[in-house]
Amino acid sequence: MQAQPIHFKARAAAALADPTLKTAIERTTGTAERKRAIALESFPEFEVARRLGKRIKDHVIANLDHYLVEFERNAIASGAKVHWAATASEASRIVVDLCKAAGARRVTRVKSMLGEEIGLPHALDEAGIERVETDLAEHIVQLGGDTPSHIIWPSMHRTREQVSEMFHQSHRAPHREETIEAMVDSARRELRDKFLSADVAISGANFLVADTGATCTVTNEGNAELTTTPPRVHIVTAGIEKLVPSTTHAFALLRLLVRSATGGDITQYTTFHCGPKQPGDRDGPEEFHIVLVDNGRSRMLNDGLKEMLRCIRCGACMNHCVVFRQVGGHAYGGTYPGPMGAVLTPVFDGLEKGRELAHACTMNGRCQQVCPVDIPLPTLLRGWRDKSWREGLEPASVRAGLWVYTFVTSRPWLYRWGTALAVRAMKLFKRDGKLRGLPMVGGWTQYRDFPAPAQRTFLEMMSERDAAQKTEARP
Repeated sequence: MQAQPIHFKARAAAALADPTLKTAIERTTGTAERKRAIALESFPEFEVARRLGKRIKDHVIANLDHYLVEFERNAIASGAKVHWAATASEASRIVVDLCKAAGARRVTRVKSMLGEEIGLPHALDEAGIERVETDLAEHIVQLGGDTPSHIIWPSMHRTREQVSEMFHQSHRAPHREETIEAMVDSARRELRDKFLSADVAISGANFLVADTGATCTVTNEGNAELTTTPPRVHIVTAGIEKLVPSTTHAFALLRLLVRSATGGDITQYTTFHCGPKQPGDRDGPEEFHIVLVDNGRSRMLNDGLKEMLRCIRCGACMNHCVVFRQVGGHAYGGTYPGPMGAVLTPVFDGLEKGRELAHACTMNGRCQQVCPVDIPLPTLLRGWRDKSWREGLEPASVRAGLWVYTFVTSRPWLYRWGTALAVRAMKLFKRDGKLRGLPMVGGWTQYRDFPAPAQRTFLEMMSERDAAQKTEARP
């Protein structure tokens, strides 16, 4: 018997009830928000760079077929082998088959949300191939048997205290001092020999450079370089929207990506891979494979979601989202969490499974405000809401509630009477200036106190102000 899916409301309720998770989320997103603000203060050209980044991505999206052909041609000329995957399952199958053809017993993997999207970790495990996650945060995720909860900080849901305990249980030579530096050294000791003994390296790509056929990867730990250099085979998986026309365009977007993601000027390591090892090269893979993945991206072009293809995966929308900062990434239930995930999950998993996410948004607009390529995320989310309504996916209770709301608001006298009654009735539940519980809205007050409302409704106060102004204006 197949287990029933856990809906967003249940996942969100579980997250809200976990005080440790709230601490872990706030430590990470709060720091990211502050660092981004500082980075933008020292980069007054940000808005100009933002407009340029938007134009670059829109140009590529409008000419995607041209740049895909150009990239493939130049990648093959460099010695790479290019593979095309229409779906997630096809992409993961291609990668597993390449690993088997290489006789791989152990593969090292650089953090890649595209890999998570196509189910690659599970596919490698099912194939009996040892998978070693080399990014520190992904290493933590793997030890905990979790999935990533953030696209930049995958183990954001773990506190340093929890990580320390996991390392003591799993590492051969765990840390002795309870410091972050000591824990990093413990992970380094654990992973070092695995870097050097892997048969295949698997990475993603932040950008695909059309005029050179190169892939670009940015990291702050150096694990990508250690992962991709020693093995005989290097496999890159990337979504087709990662294309840029040239290296110059890639650096224009890097200026936006890094500041928005981590608050830095540039990442520690920015690496361009262009084909396998050439005669005279001292290191590098003997085989270089690039798997280009569609998985719904072409469909997004025709379904009113092409602006989402601008996304450079910085995570800023999550760090500033009032909902994400309360419930974290796992509550969203898909590969991509936060506002971007609320738009993308219905693409990958179907609207019937992902419709709740669009309704979780407060529509305050902060996500679009901080997006480095100005993606209209609230507009796209409203589009999903509209489509869910038109396709009859909204439950009967929602439809009935909206009918009642429409009936009341289309009759001003009834609306004024109802709101006045509601404001005065809420006084009965006021305790120390807060509302700690209300009938029929327990979901709102179960995990938070609401400020008590004003003594009168907004319309009543406006009417009194207008009357006073008219009295003052009389001669």
